[in-house]
Amino acid sequence: MVVQVQGESLVDEVVVLKDVEAGLDGVVAIHSTVLGPGAGGCRLWQYADGQAAFADAARLAQGMSYKNAMAGLPLGGAKAVLRRPRGDFDRAALFRAFGRAVARLDGRYVTAEDVGTSVADMEVVARETRHVAGLPQRAGRPGGDPSPHTALGVFVSMAHAARRRLGRDLDECTVAIQGVGHVGEALAHLLHGVGARLIVADVDSDRVARVAVATGADIASTSQILAAQADIFAPCALGAVFNAESVEAMRAQVVCGAANNQLATPADGERLARRGILYAPDYVVNAGGIINVAGEYLGWTPEDVAARVEATGIRLAAVLDHAEAGGLPPHVAADTLARAAIAAGRVRAPAMV
Repeated sequence: MVVQVQGESLVDEVVVLKDVEAGLDGVVAIHSTVLGPGAGGCRLWQYADGQAAFADAARLAQGMSYKNAMAGLPLGGAKAVLRRPRGDFDRAALFRAFGRAVARLDGRYVTAEDVGTSVADMEVVARETRHVAGLPQRAGRPGGDPSPHTALGVFVSMAHAARRRLGRDLDECTVAIQGVGHVGEALAHLLHGVGARLIVADVDSDRVARVAVATGADIASTSQILAAQADIFAPCALGAVFNAESVEAMRAQVVCGAANNQLATPADGERLARRGILYAPDYVVNAGGIINVAGEYLGWTPEDVAARVEATGIRLAAVLDHAEAGGLPPHVAADTLARAAIAAGRVRAPAMV
């Protein structure tokens, strides 16, 4: 069953997903379709209740609108959030039910993998709908796990931020990475490859140990990583990292990471600015994954995708230039530019493949 509710805060449309037999319980939040179909991944997570799931979906959907607009993509913003069933469950049945729900949206939403989901899950979704990306890569076409593209966009952005704020290249910097999942691990390897010193933390002790062995990183506890003695802090886990307490604990002078919704509130962006910490807005620097998804869905070449991801640092530079020119914190500058891009946009349907 799909129930549509109009006029919710932050988003244009909310679609409640419910299939008790398949274990499907979640929501699709569509923030905007001005620039194209709402695009954003499907997150599978343990939420306390439906309201918590909706709140996360709404925030993430808005972030996807801004992310896609700032990346110059012909896509709007949306997000699917599914509550992970307790105990054992039939994963294929759940994602087939989700795929049927996506199909009923008639292209207003394009899904892909996100936290808690995988390429294999999207293959199951694709049995029910064509409005899905993040499928296995085919020769000469983008596809597959978008994490390496996200990591590359963060990496080139971090290089720009380090030169801008610290006057140094990454090989002269210490980077603290909070979370070494798919993106954080890929970022660690990129940084290790250019000679950066690393400090890493993750709730998964086996994963963090593997990354430390491979890159020579020091290991910090998840409670210590925010206050680590580092030049750059890279949040690559879940969001809401920065609040009044954590901002005060920060020692790094640059924040540049892959996590979505890093600021618990807009006031926390102001706090970072007041402390002289350069914040690279998350949805500007972590757009590599959605660029790869867009390339797969819209029929671009891998070279098209690579060029757009490599240009992430240039887009960050434009945001930071706008911030400096207007005396704005970077998060405000980014939001202003994203809203202007959406407001100036025209409804345009991308070519299907």
